[in-house]
Amino acid sequence: MTAVDPGLPATEPLREDIRLLGGILGSIVRDHEGDDVFALVEKARVESFRVRRSEIDRAELSKLFDGIDIATAIPVIRAFSHFSLLANLAEDIHRERRRAVHVKAGEPPQDSSLASTFAKLDAAQLDSAVVEDLLRDALVSPVITAHPTETRRRTIFETQTRITDLMRFRERTELDPDELADTDKKIHRQILTLWQTALIRLSRLRIQDEIEVGLRYYQMSLFDVIPKVNTELRDALRSRWPGANLLPKPMLRPGSWIGGDRDGNPFVTGEVVHQASNRAAQVAFAHYLDQLVHLEDELSMSARLVEVTPELGALATSAGDESVFRADEPYRQALRGIRGRLTKTAEKVLDVVPDHGLASTLDPYSTPQEVLSDLDLIDTSLRGIGDEALADDRLATLRYSIETFGFHLSGLDLRQNSEVHEEVVAELLAWAGVHPDYTSLPEDERVAILSAELETRRPLISARAEFSELTTKELAIVTSAADVVRTFGGGAIPNYIISMCTSVSDMLEAAVLLKEAGILDPGAGDGPTSEVGVVPLFETIDDLKQGAATLLATMDVPVYRALVKSRGMNQEVMLGYSDSNKDGGYLAANWALYRAELDLIEAARTAGIRLRLFHGRGGTVGRGGGPSYDAILAQPTGAVTGSLRITEQGEVIAAKYAEPRLARRNLETLLAATIESTLLDVEGLGEDAEPAYAILDDLAARAQAAYGALVHETPGFVDYFRMSTPVAEIGELNIGSRPASRKPTSSVYDLRAIPWVMSWSQSRVMLPGWYGVGTAFEDWVGGDPEKLAKLSELNAKWPFFRTVLSNMAQVMAKSDLGLAARYAELVPDQTLREHVFGMISTEHAKTVEMYLAITGYDGLLDDNPALARSVFNRFPYLEPLNHLQVELLRQFRAGDEREQVKRGILLTMNGLATALRNSG
Repeated sequence: MTAVDPGLPATEPLREDIRLLGGILGSIVRDHEGDDVFALVEKARVESFRVRRSEIDRAELSKLFDGIDIATAIPVIRAFSHFSLLANLAEDIHRERRRAVHVKAGEPPQDSSLASTFAKLDAAQLDSAVVEDLLRDALVSPVITAHPTETRRRTIFETQTRITDLMRFRERTELDPDELADTDKKIHRQILTLWQTALIRLSRLRIQDEIEVGLRYYQMSLFDVIPKVNTELRDALRSRWPGANLLPKPMLRPGSWIGGDRDGNPFVTGEVVHQASNRAAQVAFAHYLDQLVHLEDELSMSARLVEVTPELGALATSAGDESVFRADEPYRQALRGIRGRLTKTAEKVLDVVPDHGLASTLDPYSTPQEVLSDLDLIDTSLRGIGDEALADDRLATLRYSIETFGFHLSGLDLRQNSEVHEEVVAELLAWAGVHPDYTSLPEDERVAILSAELETRRPLISARAEFSELTTKELAIVTSAADVVRTFGGGAIPNYIISMCTSVSDMLEAAVLLKEAGILDPGAGDGPTSEVGVVPLFETIDDLKQGAATLLATMDVPVYRALVKSRGMNQEVMLGYSDSNKDGGYLAANWALYRAELDLIEAARTAGIRLRLFHGRGGTVGRGGGPSYDAILAQPTGAVTGSLRITEQGEVIAAKYAEPRLARRNLETLLAATIESTLLDVEGLGEDAEPAYAILDDLAARAQAAYGALVHETPGFVDYFRMSTPVAEIGELNIGSRPASRKPTSSVYDLRAIPWVMSWSQSRVMLPGWYGVGTAFEDWVGGDPEKLAKLSELNAKWPFFRTVLSNMAQVMAKSDLGLAARYAELVPDQTLREHVFGMISTEHAKTVEMYLAITGYDGLLDDNPALARSVFNRFPYLEPLNHLQVELLRQFRAGDEREQVKRGILLTMNGLATALRNSG
């Protein structure tokens, strides 16, 4: 059956942009790689579309690349990879275009925008006191993490930005033919630059590189967007409830894991923690100093022409600026004084003073609030002479930036596995003579010992102590974190996260390490305090089931409860999407997470604490990905109490935050969903909740059994996985600082979730995002129309169930079992290959059939026309990358281990990750 373009009239401008960019790219390929390479690229492109239209068999296309020489393969791979970059760019512009059409048509604001949320709040007529209570300690924190599928260099992003700006200019400006031709030449130059710039690095990323990659998004978009959105949100809420003390702190405050997440990463050290924190602070100071220079240029008002407040006059005088050229320019004098003091602060706290520093004899600032106080004097003076327009421009943005980012820029979380904590604490206790064999103790005795340690300031260590390499390293990390907290404040290291947390002792061991570093102070009879919170991470399905019990038991420990009380009765809990999915499959993991949230909400009520959930979502659906707005609204009632933290990873970060318009849209989405989930009833089940939960209990158990039968019980499955996907090559190639496995193993349990999911994405199986669901639905329905109707009813009224199905459909639409069959051919054992791939194919068909039956749709993407258009327009261009990856894997595994072959495989991985946009 011939594929039909969905929404052709709406997508024609997009298709025109793609044709323009693709045409320019094609001409560059011909000019610089020759006619033969260009002909092969064009042949592959044409044949890919013929495959989509079912005009030829896929095998005919794959023959184009059989035995291809690597010198020819690489430019072909680069051509299709660059096309994916340009197509992403065109799609982003098209989304802007479609939103503009809706706005001009006078349509209501789109869901997931703050404007839409405000309209819903107005309609709800909420009580001021209720709103103030629910938004107490409000926080939305996107937490940037390192990720091996995002290795593009800053140069690539900057070139893409220039192309985007030129395409916008081309569309929105009335150009005569000469101007249009000139603009197209400029686009050509940028694409030429893109073509001749390496997409990826040749060497393995170091953590220092990953730190820089994460920080680049601040200059690209976050400095521009976050302060403005915070201010607009605060103003909008306070205008609606003027009597409430809403958002005394900015609600949107970013975080990071890069340089603090040492779970399975041996390269994170105390020095790295220092580097990550100091580099982040350098970025913040550099931004502030740069903005102060611009303000000095702009606020040139003369005291001969305007009056200033006495406070501003005093600030200008105290700056000590003796230049005769600024003698009558008090605003400039004041700003130079601020810049001088901020420079002195930078000299005190940073390893390197950024550009635009100013030599000064003034005292450094002690806190960001002191800088704000001085800037507030300038603001007040401007407003006093009617210069609100000036006060509300760059000055306002700088003030809100300092309020949001402080001196530290973003909070760096620490994370380590509970097994490491246990080993380290056992060594400390043995050395100090507290107990010779802590690990042999039962849980209640462990808790008693740890509680006693948390109640005394007596240290377990001394300067003369000699410990193992592991313990020495872990102590250096928490000691470095303590230095960071002392230098930049508690916001610089907000949390200590415990991976694989299963018990009370796991929680207390981390607290003991914070105490030994001097971060947690047991107090002298008035109870413990800590600027860094202890956060359990519940990851596997069993741990999620026991999470609430673990939390309640920990809160029953008097010293820990006292610690939480000192933190305003706030307790954060992190939920792991990746390992739970790898453990039990898509549906079982999602339901285990929902059930865990329900249990944790009840536990928080019982314990009298305020719960904040931190969602460890990846980019792909198999790791908790999918549209953020829908995902947040799909949480159970009470799970989002004004606060949300969420990880942002890999190529998804680029897709969301590479430029200001994208960043604003995505940050608004997080805020809108958090506010709606907090203030409005969005679950939709009412009295039908418990029967619905019972159905999902049953479905999840069936899905987990079906998933386990393949992944954990099928003999040879791990061998099939390793041979039919590029997982081994992911571990060997230079695409991240962290090893692919937590430890040397051939077990699926010990493999990291990122390479697990990325491998299935590259091979277009997408198994973690759907396997087991079809069997669960089919077995539960059992041919009964009433049961099928019940699932359809749940899909219609329950956001959680609808989101689970929608996300599954999205990932299945990106799967392609025809291509997956090509990867299966890499498995030499024919019996194993046919058995496992047969199970996958059968389950895939069953899952699609049940999804369509439940939803009543005709296709997987009927509820997501934008993605349907993307799949139709762009996925044929992915096909050559998959075929080339298979061919190069075949050559590599046959013994051709030349660097060029390795690089070709890496390029295909990067190209596919870019094109799929949420592959790992």
